[in-house]
Amino acid sequence: MARRRFFVDAIQQSRAVLAGEDARHLQQVLRAGIGQRYELSDNRSVYLAEVASLAKDRVSFRVLEEIAASPPPVRLTLLLALIKFDRFEWALEKATELGVETLRPVATERSEKGLERAAAKRLDRWRRIVRESSQQARRARLPEVLAPADFEAALAGASPYSYILEEEPGARPLLTALPAQRDGADSVRLLVGPEGGFSGAERARAREAGWTPVSLGPHILRTETAAIAALAVISSAWLESAGFDSPVSRPLS
Repeated sequence: MARRRFFVDAIQQSRAVLAGEDARHLQQVLRAGIGQRYELSDNRSVYLAEVASLAKDRVSFRVLEEIAASPPPVRLTLLLALIKFDRFEWALEKATELGVETLRPVATERSEKGLERAAAKRLDRWRRIVRESSQQARRARLPEVLAPADFEAALAGASPYSYILEEEPGARPLLTALPAQRDGADSVRLLVGPEGGFSGAERARAREAGWTPVSLGPHILRTETAAIAALAVISSAWLESAGFDSPVSRPLS
């Protein structure tokens, strides 16, 4: 069974500390004991570490060695229209599991009124959600959750591979729109609309800004379903081209 992984603020002189809710979970649920081994990430590298001491709301570790972590197959940004927060948060969790590097809420014409203002107050909660999901998924780095943007700001700075999910007929299937030559340094941006889809003006503006309309098929999907399905297609396509080696460990110098 794979070891549990936790994120720590820093690793200094081969020592690290886990505090707060994660420390309580480690002690009360996982029943951690002195000498037990876990994996730690400082949001840059991953390490094998063993429990050195236990205190209330605090677990101290001795770091043993660095673990080589495979990079993600592609740099993914998800720009997700604001929808009801329970479904939006489910999408954040699953997008994190699928390796998204950046997550940004987007206010669109058909987003429910008031969601953008309320979303700004939930950023801390959303960052906790992606942290927990990152630990569960054994990621080496946390995704960045950006402040909500309006539609024009979301379109800005498009990469060569910028895709907008389109429910209207005529858009290319997503898989066929992806480039034939793929590299792990590629950046892909995916823009997903709200319930009811993008307005005609928004679709036209996205095309003008260089975004490629793509489709997931003839059925109308919920926003969160469409986002996760599209991310899985994109990630799998780049993974097929990557050829990863199994991660290995190496002692700290």
